[in-house]
Amino acid sequence: MSQRINAFAKSPELFKKYIEFSTLVKSSAIEAPLLHLIDIRASQMNGCGFCLDMHVKEAKIHGERELRLHHVAIWRESQLFSDRERAALAWTEVLTRLPEHGVPDEIYESVRAHFSEKELSDLSFAIMAINGWNRLNVGFRTPPGSADKAYGLDKANLE
Repeated sequence: MSQRINAFAKSPELFKKYIEFSTLVKSSAIEAPLLHLIDIRASQMNGCGFCLDMHVKEAKIHGERELRLHHVAIWRESQLFSDRERAALAWTEVLTRLPEHGVPDEIYESVRAHFSEKELSDLSFAIMAINGWNRLNVGFRTPPGSADKAYGLDKANLE
């Protein structure tokens, strides 16, 4: 396997602006525990080990129950998620893997039943943000756990 470039070091201004964007997303109308769930689900779907590792640790640090973290991948079968969380996870999946003919009305109507217009907009930007991070980290093979100390994720006590 060849060594990949560090895109963040090669494009520092773009990296800085994307961090700013992601920071704004974290202060949006969407509650932090739900943001963790969508970050985890999109990262699972995109096969992004770095982001999945990071967001599981963040969620644990912020008090998320471990069983719920294990159940994100099977959220449809799990009884551990609220209707609002289920709608957000469905929206995450459909925006992460855009169907050939667009987003089905039934998924849109389901998410609209649980989110205000502002919340739905903010949720969509959050999904866009994590998908961008996933693409960068998958493309450049950022090693999972490589930024733990920098982001304080070693406090998660997960090994």
